[in-house]
Amino acid sequence: MMNAMDVLTVALLTLPVLLLLGGWGGLLFLRGQRRRRKPLAGQSTAKGDGSAPPLGRFIFLPYHPIQTRRPTRWLAVRTRDPHQVQHALGLRNPRPCPWSDRVVSEGKLFIAPAFNGWVLVFGAGLPVPDEDVDACYRFLLRLGRKLGHVQFFQADPVLQHHAWVQVEFGRVRRAYAWAGNTLWNQGVKTNTEIELGMNCFAYGENSPGDDWAMADHLVANVEKVPQLARRWSLDPADLDGRLLLQKPGIAGDVARS
Repeated sequence: MMNAMDVLTVALLTLPVLLLLGGWGGLLFLRGQRRRRKPLAGQSTAKGDGSAPPLGRFIFLPYHPIQTRRPTRWLAVRTRDPHQVQHALGLRNPRPCPWSDRVVSEGKLFIAPAFNGWVLVFGAGLPVPDEDVDACYRFLLRLGRKLGHVQFFQADPVLQHHAWVQVEFGRVRRAYAWAGNTLWNQGVKTNTEIELGMNCFAYGENSPGDDWAMADHLVANVEKVPQLARRWSLDPADLDGRLLLQKPGIAGDVARS
């Protein structure tokens, strides 16, 4: 009978052989798996022979233009017809325009393809409440009479100017705009505003320079405008990038009265 020392000696001599056999078995298994593996649909291969890409090669996903930052101002119209929005805006020189070529120069607008029952409008041609809140008011009422339900949002992270407006069939349901002071505060504060903790100041209330806490409230408002838009209609950052790559929007010039 073998003693303990003999058993240990046999085990030590056998171990390298077992490791070698195990290694070869693993390599043969991996080789078989790679041969059976098929490339993804539409995916090119290194040799063009159907084999999988070499190990270590990076696969880069296509760039989606919607990944650009959220616009400072936008409209949300409850409709599935961008051309209806185009006609209501009286857009001059309308033309199909992909998202990547959308215009942002003065007097220009871009109408995005419909998404989840909403059409969004961006561009420097939209009214700016802090420049002329009365003109903004008239613009939204006129658009609401033509299109039904229209929303307007502004969120400027630099100046902290912000606004949110709901207009339905030419009637303001809710509106709030702030730019250094409260420019517009109309209607009853909605449940969504309350749930999000939106801060709405009365006309003539102290400026943020007089109260640091108020300044913090203004920053919070700007950060919460996209959340409010998502609850009311649609946040531009939630647009499906694939939709914008497949369907062109409409670009044109703002009609001047």
